[in-house]
Amino acid sequence: MTPILVAAAILFVIVIAVLIARRNRHDEPGVVSFRKHIDALSPEARREVMDRVRPQPRDDPDQPGS
Repeated sequence: MTPILVAAAILFVIVIAVLIARRNRHDEPGVVSFRKHIDALSPEARREVMDRVRPQPRDDPDQPGS
């Protein structure tokens, strides 16, 4: 009876460890992929891509100086 309880306890600990490990990996695949591509680029190419991705300021006719 004791070996069965030990095996059940070990299995329980393994299941809990797997569940915790899966829960902590919450990166979005698209974001991770984008970051890897950006990191692989040269500084000039990186700047160009980031300028395209960054939202462009809109001209607001109500603001003075526009």
